[in-house]
Amino acid sequence: MINDIMDLHTHTIVSGHAYNTLYEMARAAADHGMKVFGSTDHAPGGIQGTCNEVYFKNFKVIPKHLFGLRLLMGCEVDIIDYQGSVDLRESTLSLLDYAIASIHPQCYTCGTIAQNTAAYLGVLKNPHVKIIGHPDDGRFPYDHDTLAAAAKEHHVLLELNNSSLHPTDGRPHAIENCRDLLERCMHYKTPIILDSDAHIAEDAGNHRRAHKLLQELNFPEELVVNTSIEKLAAYIPAVLKQDEEE
Repeated sequence: MINDIMDLHTHTIVSGHAYNTLYEMARAAADHGMKVFGSTDHAPGGIQGTCNEVYFKNFKVIPKHLFGLRLLMGCEVDIIDYQGSVDLRESTLSLLDYAIASIHPQCYTCGTIAQNTAAYLGVLKNPHVKIIGHPDDGRFPYDHDTLAAAAKEHHVLLELNNSSLHPTDGRPHAIENCRDLLERCMHYKTPIILDSDAHIAEDAGNHRRAHKLLQELNFPEELVVNTSIEKLAAYIPAVLKQDEEE
């Protein structure tokens, strides 16, 4: 198993359907061996119960280090159309350490394979988007080969989402889609990131199913950014920033 020290896709009670606070999630991630922890509550677009935009504008009060972790504050934004638009304004996106862009059925009307592929290609051009979240959902078919190649070109990480691999997860054909996308990533040498998509503290830093799949495919460790802060910094430079008082 690779040396896995980070988890950048997690949710707190602010998202409306998760069950722990930011501090509880961060402490659990530290207890589970993480060195970098990212909090990415949902943008105030179409996910019912999530927070107001002002939440993301006040990240300046949050420490950059907590429980021995480097703490990153981001957002999971929704892809909302076939052009790859997202549901958070540029002025707010610019305040984040990073954004994860995902497709959710509450916020996006599924199109053809070509239209769904175009949505991903469009969002890759957004300079604030550093990760494509759970690109494994069979409800939104797209061209895996095209995305894998374009993610490499645009320097955006593709996510292997541990929650998607749970047998009761609601994303159909996720395991098969993950396998195929990972094969395409190996072909193009496209880096990936393992994330938990945790909605409860117990799952913070839990990538066990993702590790198992990587082992089955003999996926090269050098394409997994979770092993090194330096690897992550090439995508999210904020990980190297220190607190002002330091």
